[in-house]
Amino acid sequence: MDTEINTNLQKTGTWQRIFFMLIFAVILAFVRILLWGVVLLQVASSLMMGTKNTNVLGFGKSLSVYVYGILVFLTYNTDKMPFPFSDWANQTPPDSGIISKKN
Repeated sequence: MDTEINTNLQKTGTWQRIFFMLIFAVILAFVRILLWGVVLLQVASSLMMGTKNTNVLGFGKSLSVYVYGILVFLTYNTDKMPFPFSDWANQTPPDSGIISKKN
């Protein structure tokens, strides 16, 4: 068992993943701040204009899908690294009744 652990500790792929996981954890912390900005902008728009801002709505959805991609990578559910190591547009959102722009 000790040799198996030593073998696993010597795999460079594992250490590379851990390195990228740390980078994406820092990115996730920054993106959380941006998401709170989106929330506050939507609340302000709703209170002042009586409707949601469609530009902020699209940005918020895109940012949420990005967060989902980071979380899926961090939890080892995928080996595909999110943006900037893949296209922003190729992030696949979860299939859960997300509100569309027309609502």
